[in-house]
Amino acid sequence: MFFKRKDKVVVIGIDGVPYTFLKEGIEKGKYPNLKKFVEEYTGLKQYNSVYPPVSSVAWTSYMTGKNPGEHSIFGFVDRTASPFRLKIPLGRDRTVKTLWKKLSEQGKKVLVMNVPLTFPPEEVNGILISGFLTPDIERGVYPPSLVPYLKKRDYVIDVDPGLGHTNRKRFMEEIHRTLDGRMKIFLELLKKDNYDFAQCNIMETDRINHFFWSDYEDNGEFKEDFEGFYRKLDRWIGVILDSLNKNDKLLVLSDHGFCRVRFNVQLNQFLKEEGYLFFDRDAPKDITDLSKESRAYSLIPGRVYINLKGREEKGGVLEGEYDKLRQELKEKLLELKSPDNESILKEVFFREEIYSGQYLEKAADIIVHPHPGFDLKADVTTERLFQPPGAINGMHTYNDAVIFGKNFDLRDIKSIQDPLTMIMEQMP
Repeated sequence: MFFKRKDKVVVIGIDGVPYTFLKEGIEKGKYPNLKKFVEEYTGLKQYNSVYPPVSSVAWTSYMTGKNPGEHSIFGFVDRTASPFRLKIPLGRDRTVKTLWKKLSEQGKKVLVMNVPLTFPPEEVNGILISGFLTPDIERGVYPPSLVPYLKKRDYVIDVDPGLGHTNRKRFMEEIHRTLDGRMKIFLELLKKDNYDFAQCNIMETDRINHFFWSDYEDNGEFKEDFEGFYRKLDRWIGVILDSLNKNDKLLVLSDHGFCRVRFNVQLNQFLKEEGYLFFDRDAPKDITDLSKESRAYSLIPGRVYINLKGREEKGGVLEGEYDKLRQELKEKLLELKSPDNESILKEVFFREEIYSGQYLEKAADIIVHPHPGFDLKADVTTERLFQPPGAINGMHTYNDAVIFGKNFDLRDIKSIQDPLTMIMEQMP
């Protein structure tokens, strides 16, 4: 099949890669392709994620250009207030059109691979292969006619994080294998048709950072494998750049930064100790076992809900108490200290201070953001407020995401929700 080549926009998502990490690696000569890239084009730019800086919220903010109060995705785990139950938001819970849906409606042809929170896949003018939270390839691809090709090529939706807890060597091998397989297939698909827009997200960067960050910092057992992975990523970005024409645009961006975990901090245990959270059973299985006597509870990461009467199924806090209770909780949270007497929380926001839009009422009443190193959790099965990190020893950060590109002006980009407008305006 022959077609007239047209200019296109390509986006590579490098989930959770920090600006400071790449900058240091480039300066030390570890990444020659990235060095050439940033010297010839935009340079590296540090920008912000979203609160909370988790992939499902951040990439939804990117793909819609909206804040959570508008697109209605607030965390990896969410809840319905009444009846009170937990849920994991999926793409169907998003309330705003995506970048690729808008482009499809304009007649642009798109290729989208592995972006978080794109399951179930929406119909687009082209191809959409869903990312993590996709149960299987058969249900995660549009059009379905692409499934046999992906299965034949042994396409991997996501590495199994469980291996990070049980077999670190095999997990590292799978991370490398999955990156290579994903990039080969993306480039194959990119060459098969005349796309106006193409995006491939690399989730393996997030996986390796979560489980092997301490190896990198401490010269651990898998330090060389960790650095070898990023050298491989550098080569793949070089391959993509070399495949593009002069007028093609390339954007590389992460959705948040990363740092070392020092302590896991159990906010529900804090609420219990301070007399705000009670349970109906001695050994609760999750937060839905809370008692009507509870005044507040938390979901990961750092989202605190008032147990408001009339809104929550088990609500007991009166509307007239709401503002006073939020202020009281904010002050107590800001006083929370580590075992080394360090301040744990950098910011404590009321939801209306950082979100806006018609879905604001779905947000947590208080959004808590920690200093680097304090990973906020919400386990109700432990009575330990502070815990050392386990297999997961790297955590997300808000203000160390990275973006760089070819044939893009990034001067006005300040946060993860900004690139959409720029991409739409600069489409060929």
